[in-house]
Amino acid sequence: MKIGIPKEVHPGERRVAATPDNAKRLQKYGFEVLIEAGAGALANFGDDAYAAVGCTIVPEVRSLYNQADIVLKVREPEEHPTESCHEADLVREGGTLISFIWPAENEALVKRLAARKATVIAMDQVPRISRAQKLDALSSMANMAGYRAIIEAANAFGRLFTGQITAAGKMPPAKVMVVGAGVAGLAAIGAARGLGAIVRAFDTRLAVREQVESMGADFLELEFDEDGDGAGGYAKLMSPEFIAAEMALFKEQAEEVDIIVTTALIPGRPAPRLLERYHVEAMKPGSVIVDLAAERGGNCELTQPGEAIVHNGVTIIGYTDLPSRMAAQSSQLYGSNLCHLLDDMGRAEGYKVDLDDVVVRGAIVLKEGEMLWPAPKLPNPSPPKPAAPEPVAVAPKKEEKKGGSSTWLLLTGAALVGIGIGAPPNFLSHFTVFVLACFVGYQVIWNVSAALHTPLMSVTNAISGIIIIGGMLQVSGPVTSPATLLGAAAILVATINIAGGFLVTHRMLGMFRR
Repeated sequence: MKIGIPKEVHPGERRVAATPDNAKRLQKYGFEVLIEAGAGALANFGDDAYAAVGCTIVPEVRSLYNQADIVLKVREPEEHPTESCHEADLVREGGTLISFIWPAENEALVKRLAARKATVIAMDQVPRISRAQKLDALSSMANMAGYRAIIEAANAFGRLFTGQITAAGKMPPAKVMVVGAGVAGLAAIGAARGLGAIVRAFDTRLAVREQVESMGADFLELEFDEDGDGAGGYAKLMSPEFIAAEMALFKEQAEEVDIIVTTALIPGRPAPRLLERYHVEAMKPGSVIVDLAAERGGNCELTQPGEAIVHNGVTIIGYTDLPSRMAAQSSQLYGSNLCHLLDDMGRAEGYKVDLDDVVVRGAIVLKEGEMLWPAPKLPNPSPPKPAAPEPVAVAPKKEEKKGGSSTWLLLTGAALVGIGIGAPPNFLSHFTVFVLACFVGYQVIWNVSAALHTPLMSVTNAISGIIIIGGMLQVSGPVTSPATLLGAAAILVATINIAGGFLVTHRMLGMFRR
């Protein structure tokens, strides 16, 4: 089977659907890879790099489409600037196209591809389930966009992100607010924290609070009994009352922060409006807004898609090509997503469009011209909550446990008293130490939280050292005596414990080293 990689024709698009590394991987899967001349030039991948890994360079795009069984693209097909036709019309009749499609917004494009009897798989429709994470291109590109958003903001901000105290004076750290803690939002939080800024984040989904706080950001929460967790990991539309409270929070934060990054998107709908004109005008001159939803209408009222404008001293960045501005790495990630998809579909030898595969069924738009989108909704994978135990069955168990514990304490106490009355003085002193050691050992080891067992192991090495010294004192007698044998066993076991303790501790400390 032949895979064709055409050059992207969208203005300003620098990415390519497969890098030389991706192409080499596809050849290992049994595919023959055809590359349009100059396809990777804007991502710094020359034709020589592709030829070096065994790809065939095709100078004409029409020839590429005619030869390829599967065409891999980044952007959805559009009018070709030099061929005087639409890219959809170049797809071979009965061929396969894999790219971003956005079928909800490109109905005319889907009909055009259906007329070509094409099989179309949309990378933007890959279901967000655990098994499909390795080919989730939306997350890959959102990760790049979130990072780049902070870089663009830092460039426009014109000040340090980190705070400093110098001989010339004190410089406070920049304050950044990220609205939406999805993949892009978390990437923006990580980048801003890495540059030393104070970061705050807001999301309607309360479930992301721990993720935000684990990255060192403060989670902004409304005192409102409503959760925005929607299907597929996206947020849902909120009530008017919640939105009003949200707007008030954003107004308060706009007066304090220096940079706002918005990432809110809801599939199949225009980007929700989060920042009105009065929010922008409340910000300090020199502040920056980066709107990652600009391509879908923008989260800010004043966003101009594809442009950076200044309003009332505030720079509003609405670039729609943030992943493309890091074309080499974005292309590598997107190409890896495509490789994983083709791997799951059987590679070249066993290639199959399996509609029983939940990932393929979720992503496919057309199969040989037949409309299959939208895919059936996936059942909720969350297990049902276990039923609460009946109170009647719990009560007698507690009473039995309490009674049994008291009985054992009484029996143990009676046994110790009996031993104390009948045992010789020498034995009694050693036995007392033994009982105390058992009690202290139980309190030190078994009553400690499991999270502390590893560092506790290091501390118990000192106790093991005492055991070794005691064992060495006992092995001075006859070799066959019980005291010598027990002493030797104690030395062996304590040595194993010490060696294991240091080994585990070393591995634990290695987890915290860069």
